[in-house]
Amino acid sequence: MKVVISDYVWPNIDIEKNFFDSKNIELVVSKNKSDLKKQIVDADGLLFCFESIDEDILRSSKNLKVAQRYGIGVDNINIEVATELGIVVSNIPDYCIDEVSDHAMSMILSLNRLLARDSDLVKKGLWNEIKKDKRVYRLSEATLGLLGFGRIGRRISKKAKNFGLKVIAYDPYLNEKEIDDVEIHSLNKVLKDSNIISLHLPLTEQTNHIIDTEQFDLMNKDTILINVSRGGLINEEALIENLNNGKIRGAGLDVIESSTDKTNGLFSFDNVIITPHTAFFSQESSEELQLRSSMQLYDVLTGSKPKFLINPDVLNHPSVELK
Repeated sequence: MKVVISDYVWPNIDIEKNFFDSKNIELVVSKNKSDLKKQIVDADGLLFCFESIDEDILRSSKNLKVAQRYGIGVDNINIEVATELGIVVSNIPDYCIDEVSDHAMSMILSLNRLLARDSDLVKKGLWNEIKKDKRVYRLSEATLGLLGFGRIGRRISKKAKNFGLKVIAYDPYLNEKEIDDVEIHSLNKVLKDSNIISLHLPLTEQTNHIIDTEQFDLMNKDTILINVSRGGLINEEALIENLNNGKIRGAGLDVIESSTDKTNGLFSFDNVIITPHTAFFSQESSEELQLRSSMQLYDVLTGSKPKFLINPDVLNHPSVELK
């Protein structure tokens, strides 16, 4: 059997090599998307991170049984085509909960306390010229609104409460009115009642630009906005407009709509923190992800249903026989 890795962002793939070597499975790393299209022709399994696994790539495969995402989100693979072709799609949704929630809380604390701005001004010799002209919240009197209340949202809630924040949440997939002492409300109410808003939703047709002009209009002046999920959740043009008019006091983004746009207007704001989609990372989380992704892919190759199956309809495909 053969497994192809489309891309990865950690220092090496020793963990994957050792695992698949022990199973007598060939492991190949594609050089680029063109090479991936060639390598996937006779591959049994695919490990992918940020590469776009589109219809062209999937239809190039002749024997692919499983596409395992290194991570949580699966918006970069054509799930409909994979299901049609009998390709199991799986992910690891519970591997970096502490890292991502820590990252979100770090952004909240830094933006609220103006750490990045004030540090930069001090380094420019402006210690005595820093004005106390921006809203800083006493966290014990502020409200954090979470959009999405899954694993990461619930972990952030616990951490935020330790800082005294009141936490409310919106989640389109939940019917409950309260979970872990957190009230679940409509999107509009959470936007209206929060001083800080943090996004923890998957990117789907329904959630694309879930934060747009209309939603910004509902927010309080001096709202702090955090996104450690997917860039497409926020209309960046609307965000820039609301940063300019002061409605948004600061934004912390681990994701943006285009990582290749070097002229993004968000780069000019001193109250915007942008990190390169690194919220998931620690040595521990990376190593866990590498091993668990390899193990789950191997489970499918050896006839077992993956613990985290994204496209359950694939089980109805005549070529799929999993226990």
